[in-house]
Amino acid sequence: MLKSKIVSIVSICSRYSRTVIAISVLLTALSGLYSAHNFSINTDVNKLISPDLPWRQRELVVDKAFPHRNETILAVVEAPTSELATQATALLVDRLSGQPNRFATIRELGGGDFFAKSALLFLPPDQVGSVAMQFSQAQPLIQVLVSDANWRGLIQALSFSLAGIQRNMYTLDDMTRPLTMFSTTIEEAVAGRPTSFSWRELAARRSSEPSELRRVIEIKPILDYAALEPGEMATRAIREAVNDLKLEPDYRARVRLTGPVAIQDEEFGTLKENAELNALVSLAFLIGILWLALRSSKIILAVLITIFVGLSFTAAVGLAVREGRPVSTPGRS
Repeated sequence: MLKSKIVSIVSICSRYSRTVIAISVLLTALSGLYSAHNFSINTDVNKLISPDLPWRQRELVVDKAFPHRNETILAVVEAPTSELATQATALLVDRLSGQPNRFATIRELGGGDFFAKSALLFLPPDQVGSVAMQFSQAQPLIQVLVSDANWRGLIQALSFSLAGIQRNMYTLDDMTRPLTMFSTTIEEAVAGRPTSFSWRELAARRSSEPSELRRVIEIKPILDYAALEPGEMATRAIREAVNDLKLEPDYRARVRLTGPVAIQDEEFGTLKENAELNALVSLAFLIGILWLALRSSKIILAVLITIFVGLSFTAAVGLAVREGRPVSTPGRS
C-alpha cells in the first residue's frame, strides 16, 4: 500500500514537473524569508531553568542580594611594578566609565580612591606605626624628590642619604639595596631598554609579591542575549581601550579578561570556529555517500535540492508552530 502511494506521488510529480518545481521554488523562497525574519536566539543560560523550582528561587534571591556575582567581566591588569599597575588600571577604569551604553558599572576590586586614601586603616596598629615612622624619617628625602623631580633632585636625595650614614642613622649595608635599585634603573634607561622603579618596593624593603603587581577590575557589561556571544561588544570595547591607551608599550601592562561573561562567550564562540570548513566537509561527505549509492550526478543534484527545500520548509513550519502556541515553563505541568 505504501509502495503504491509513493509510486503515484512520483508519477504525479513527473507528469506535472514544471508545476512542482515552481511550487517548490515559491515555497522555498517564502520559507526562507519567514525564517530570516522570525528566527532568533536567546543565549541567556539562566532562562533554561524554571524559576519555580525551590533551589532556583533561592538562587535568584542570592543574585538579587549580590548583583555583582554574575554577568560580570573581570579585567586582570598586571605590570612590572605596583605603581605601573595602579596607573594602567586607573586609565582603563576612566576610559570604560565614559561608555555607559556598554557598561553598567565598573569598579576596581580592593582599589580605587577609597583604598588610595584609607589603605592604612586596614593594617594592624603596629604596622601603621612602623610605616608612619618610616615616612617621618624620609620626609626630607620625599620633599626633595617632589619639589625637584629630575636628575638634580635625585643627586640631592642621594647626598642626604650619605649624610644619614655619617650621622649613624643607618649603615652603608642598609643602603646597598636602594642604591642597587637606583643604579639598575638608571643603567637600563641609559641603555634605552624598558625599565621601571618602584618606590613601594623601596619603602617595603622587599620585592613585590605577585598579588601586589596585579589589579582586578570588575565590569558589569550591558549584554545582548540575541547575539551568540552576549558580551562580545563589551569585550571588544575593553580590548580597544587597552590598545588606544597603549597600556602595553607605555606601562608594560598586560590585560587579561575572565569572569562568567568572558567564559560563557568563549564557550559560545567555539560554535563559530571553523564553521565554514565544517560545513564544506559535511557537504563533501554527504555528496560522497550519495555518489556511492546513486552513481548519477543528476540524481545527486536533485536529492540535494530536495534536502534544501525540505530544510527551508521545515524550519519555517517549526517557527510558525512555536510562535503560535504558548511556551511552557520547564518543571511546570
